[in-house]
Amino acid sequence: MKNRTNILAARTDCILYYVRPVLSNEHGIGWIGGNAPDFFDDQEDFIHEGNQKYYFYLSLVHPFKTESMISIFIPEDYEEYLNNNVYPNCSIKVIEHRISTESVKDMFTNPGLIKHVILDGEISNDEKSMNQPFLIKLGGYPRLIQNEGYYFTKLKEESFSFLFQVNEDGYPETLLHPDYNYPFGFGSLYIFAKIGITEIQHPVAGFWQFS
Repeated sequence: MKNRTNILAARTDCILYYVRPVLSNEHGIGWIGGNAPDFFDDQEDFIHEGNQKYYFYLSLVHPFKTESMISIFIPEDYEEYLNNNVYPNCSIKVIEHRISTESVKDMFTNPGLIKHVILDGEISNDEKSMNQPFLIKLGGYPRLIQNEGYYFTKLKEESFSFLFQVNEDGYPETLLHPDYNYPFGFGSLYIFAKIGITEIQHPVAGFWQFS
């Protein structure tokens, strides 16, 4: 078990995750692109909202709850989440759920992403991580593209703390289909949660940024 105190309380350390193309049917500690977890096979109406359809983005096994994983879905309509990019009006869906394997159904699959496996995380000193490449950084402090206070206003009011971020400069060249744009404009997505002494609850999309 990772040292949660250093990662989420003192925040002197963080966990960095990287990806690689899939070998056979491996899933590692999670995956980006491909089909959503089979947990969502019968939840199409829950994920999609009326005429607003969603794409699966990634799933990551929870580092502090081995029976759980966190999955992220983004609207198919870029303008929808471009105009709603800061909590509590962030269109990105973040869902914690039981461990699941990848579905054989492609109803949420993003045609712009080629499935890659997320490798087990590496502990890093948080200060050093600010100059390291990564796909996902969990814990420590967020590496921001725009350091503006309004991104955090409502999150702080409701006692949310930074949990992890997904950085698009950590994409390998093999992840994005040719002729498709980066989902976050070559930016970063920041996930927050209610982080207590014994529990991590209610992960949400705090905001996303690009330069």
